Amino acid sequence: MKIDEALKWLSSHLNLEGERATRHHGTEAGERKASRALPNAGDNSDLSLDAMVELMGALGDPHRAFRSIHLTGTNGKGSTAKFADAILRQLGLSVARYSSPHLERINERFVWDDRFITDEELAAVLTLLSQIVPTLTNKPSYFELVTAAAYAWFAEMGTEVALVEVGLLGRFDATNVIDADVAVITNIGKDHTDGAGEWRERIANEKAGIIKPDSHVILGAPMDDLLPIFQAEPHREMWSAPVDFGVEDDQLAVGGHLVQIRTPNEVSEPIFVPLYGAYQPHNLATAVAATEAFLGRSLESEVYPAAIESVDMPGRFEIARRDPTVVLEGAHNPDGAMVAKYTLDTEFARLGSWILVIGFLNGKDPAEMLEAIGADDFDAIIICEPSWSRAIPAEDVAAIARGMRLTVDVVADPNEALKRAMAVAGDEDLIVVAGSLYVVGEVRATARSVDVD
Repeated sequence: MKIDEALKWLSSHLNLEGERATRHHGTEAGERKASRALPNAGDNSDLSLDAMVELMGALGDPHRAFRSIHLTGTNGKGSTAKFADAILRQLGLSVARYSSPHLERINERFVWDDRFITDEELAAVLTLLSQIVPTLTNKPSYFELVTAAAYAWFAEMGTEVALVEVGLLGRFDATNVIDADVAVITNIGKDHTDGAGEWRERIANEKAGIIKPDSHVILGAPMDDLLPIFQAEPHREMWSAPVDFGVEDDQLAVGGHLVQIRTPNEVSEPIFVPLYGAYQPHNLATAVAATEAFLGRSLESEVYPAAIESVDMPGRFEIARRDPTVVLEGAHNPDGAMVAKYTLDTEFARLGSWILVIGFLNGKDPAEMLEAIGADDFDAIIICEPSWSRAIPAEDVAAIARGMRLTVDVVADPNEALKRAMAVAGDEDLIVVAGSLYVVGEVRATARSVDVD
């Protein structure tokens, strides 16, 4: 199959992420898929790894051809994985990375040797899967097929270590057929849950499912009350932040942060991190701890400059353009939104007006998100609507915002919303696009290319 046919075949399978929809969700398939709720933390009645195990077996178990670092957590997985990827490649290893969702093209989910899978490579592996699936007892989902494609390609490329991000929770996530050398839990936050009762314990229990008997466990945030849940899973060793590792020093620098990282092995020399975001030094500390756990030794100081200074993070406090400055921030839950607000207050000078362009997917509480990101501190707010089947209608979000006494405009199409913001912004103004990685992904090309003169 060519790539278009291969992607059409892939999209014919059940996709709980949702699908791209026409404006106002005008497809029956999109509405059907939108009606399926994502699994709530702790509700495992319909979850199983059976389909994934069968699919891996039919492929010859490619996930056993490489070692792995498995990452779960409410926030920070992508940055942590990318830092670790850069460090391990600098040490000469063949490194792959699997993430979700993508911003603009599905190829972004599959990375080997710091490059995306090509259309030809992706078409080839999806063609192989299309020949295998009819022979299976359990029909795999979209995400299971994408994960299987990643593992098959990684094995084919001779990967030595793969950094694998969990798609949802952990225990029954399709990625969890691997037996990770290092299991990373970045943090526990309120996402994919109804927030009722002991929700943190339920989420922790699901995320703890990625821990295997030979795993070295890395806990990337203080979780003292949840430690018994993680300790109950058989494991090799466990390091917890901030006791065993963390950020020793963090100074703002031009274009990022100058930080020192402490691990059980050493305290690093100052490292320049070329990224905005108050969370990035902590993500780097988690990545360094994970790589040292994987290697079984400390990192050499000369590794850091070449590895870390080249790291970028599309969609995470990404400066897409200047004059006016457009910041793309994929904060999609309250914890992420609060850190985004803190980052704006501490790392960006308020030289002009601030304009917020924001939209959400189902499962989010718009009022909670708007409060967390400090919507009332913005001079203008434009509500948009991701072009996905699980989007919350812009008018519904606007009604909630007005109930919070916020003055908002509605421009449903994210690209048109950004164009509106750029049309009224002056050179010293700041435009922030947030609320969902799907919104950020839609507008990246527009942010970089639109002529505002």
